[in-house]
Amino acid sequence: MSKFGNYIQAAYDELVHKVNWPTWSELQQTTLIVLAALALITVLILGMDVSSDVVLRFIYNILGK
Repeated sequence: MSKFGNYIQAAYDELVHKVNWPTWSELQQTTLIVLAALALITVLILGMDVSSDVVLRFIYNILGK
């Protein structure tokens, strides 16, 4: 049990004293970047989905199915 206690103490010490936590403005900026990237990727995937639907419907209409 002593090893587990040492592990918890070392983890706490590292989180409190060694980790550089972002400031509130840095956190807001990176959150906006992530949301913008998410929106861009969503639009790209939507575009690929719609275009593949159009192409497949065209092919199916040509084949008469």
